[in-house]
Amino acid sequence: MTDGDADADGAQVRRLMVRGARRVVSRCRDFTAEALADWGWLPARSEAGEERVERVEDVLLLVSEVVTNACLHAGGPEEFVLRHERGRLRVEVADLSPEPPRPRAPRSPALPGGHGLMVLDKLAGAWGYEVRGPGAAGKVVWLEVSRPPGRVPDRPPAERL
Repeated sequence: MTDGDADADGAQVRRLMVRGARRVVSRCRDFTAEALADWGWLPARSEAGEERVERVEDVLLLVSEVVTNACLHAGGPEEFVLRHERGRLRVEVADLSPEPPRPRAPRSPALPGGHGLMVLDKLAGAWGYEVRGPGAAGKVVWLEVSRPPGRVPDRPPAERL
């Protein structure tokens, strides 16, 4: 795991290597929740922040969906990356499959399964996939979410003891 790096654009970047990991969905959710807390997405206890709490819950649901899709349809994720800059979060899930995400045929929302991409359409500001760069097999499925308004400026991650 690499934690708290900054990329060339100045975004905070956190990486989690997850190839072959057990409980990968919950690990990615926990990793994301910790990062969002460090980046100030959660309100202080004294603040009225219901909209921000709901946005964090949406982000965690989106993480569950894209990581689960990688597990079910792409042989499992290889790497999980969070990029945070100016109140925008980008989640990236790399896998070894060259197959792009494909929506299933429309079906009843009451039936389980097959709704992951509809959830992305509904909750993410944007999402898509990219073929991985030279020397790397597979693709990266990404999504972007913005933090709700009414927030203090971005702060750096909390120092770890």
